[in-house]
Amino acid sequence: DLQPRGRLVRRLLTFGGDYISQFLFQYSIRNTSPTLQGSGVFLASLIPRSVMADSGVQEVPNLEGGAEEGEQKVTPWEAHAAEGQATIDYEKLIRQFGSQRIDQELLQRIELVSKNKPHHFLRRGVFFSHRDVHGILDAYEKQQPFFLYTGRGPSSESMHLGHLIPFLFTKYLQEVFDVPLVVQMTDDEKFLWKDLSLEEAHRLAYENAKDIIACGFDVNKTFIFSDMDYMSCCPNFYQNILRVQKCVTMNQAKGIFGFQDTDCIGKMAFPAVQAAPAFSSSFPQIFGGRKDIHCLIPCAIDQDPYFRMTRDVAPRLGFNKPALLHSTFFPALQGPQSKMSASDPTSSIFLTDTPQEIKHKIVKYAFSGGRDTKEEHRKLGGNTALDVSYQYLTFFLEDDARLEHIKQEYESGRMLTGELKKELIAVLQHLVGEHQKKRREVTKEVVKQFMTPRPLNFKLS
Repeated sequence: DLQPRGRLVRRLLTFGGDYISQFLFQYSIRNTSPTLQGSGVFLASLIPRSVMADSGVQEVPNLEGGAEEGEQKVTPWEAHAAEGQATIDYEKLIRQFGSQRIDQELLQRIELVSKNKPHHFLRRGVFFSHRDVHGILDAYEKQQPFFLYTGRGPSSESMHLGHLIPFLFTKYLQEVFDVPLVVQMTDDEKFLWKDLSLEEAHRLAYENAKDIIACGFDVNKTFIFSDMDYMSCCPNFYQNILRVQKCVTMNQAKGIFGFQDTDCIGKMAFPAVQAAPAFSSSFPQIFGGRKDIHCLIPCAIDQDPYFRMTRDVAPRLGFNKPALLHSTFFPALQGPQSKMSASDPTSSIFLTDTPQEIKHKIVKYAFSGGRDTKEEHRKLGGNTALDVSYQYLTFFLEDDARLEHIKQEYESGRMLTGELKKELIAVLQHLVGEHQKKRREVTKEVVKQFMTPRPLNFKLS
């Protein structure tokens, strides 16, 4: 009987929003009756989206752990637009995940507090969504310390351009706020999800660390760690993993991540490993055992499920909820419908590609927003929203005036697709060439220095 459901909802809400959607989710999936499941889903739909999201549950719990056929789907392992749509609907993701759009007010505050112009990733909406960044800025203004946390899942010998996005942005944050950074290399995750041996996953973590170091991070303020290594030498890290694991039930993990009964138990246990670095007590050598240091996580939007779970358990463990900055996906060469794949060399520009390989991939594979004929293009102009070459320039061409000029020329039809691709080729050849030069300077000794647990040089007030 659902007649008294309004009174029930009001009573439930008095217990506190952060946990109520977890109750409703449990209620909906533990009852096999469609009527009872439906009532749980109905009640869940009445809870504010931000509460639902922070509790690790989407607007309506999905018992299948994914989107319906033909719908947009974004998970840590898969991302594609809805059927018939050219791009991911990021506004819909904001609504589903319960995050907030990065607006002009936040950009102005970042500039005021950091005393630096916001990164072009922020100005152009590459990083478009956030959780509690105002809280981080509040703490910084009060001279309370915070740290940055990001990561990389090492599944290939070389990283591609899409993998650079969070690291280039994190470097900017480290420099303007002068804060420490921890970088998690999830070699354990890749062993569990990919066809890799433990030894190979571990080796790739160290190879990918060279690409990260080549971005120019300050060794005195940066700690890069392999999960396999760090878990074996830091009891505090493992203890925090256990604390998180005890807070999350199997049903919750299935609801958040879509795990199936056929998945190995290692996959279901892993989310706690990605959650633990958001807590400062996981790094006693850096923070002296303090558990009150705020954390800011720059990451792609597909990683948000991990940190919705993290934010839910943090208060129960006496930790601060981590803040997040979400980026859009870096599109594959074949089109903006999805993100790049390290397993498909034709979909990506890799950091090991030669100038000729970069030119060949852009010319042959980069999806064009131009018209079918030169005459039609001159008349109607190109579509920059779909053109991959232009989209790549929004990531890597820092000159705002030049980018706007290219946009106007292409959309008016005065610039042809071949000319636009030529602009991109020059930018990427320079970017990748400079990165390769810096990577050659990263020796085993340098990697060891970054990946050795040690104190970092920053003010811990």
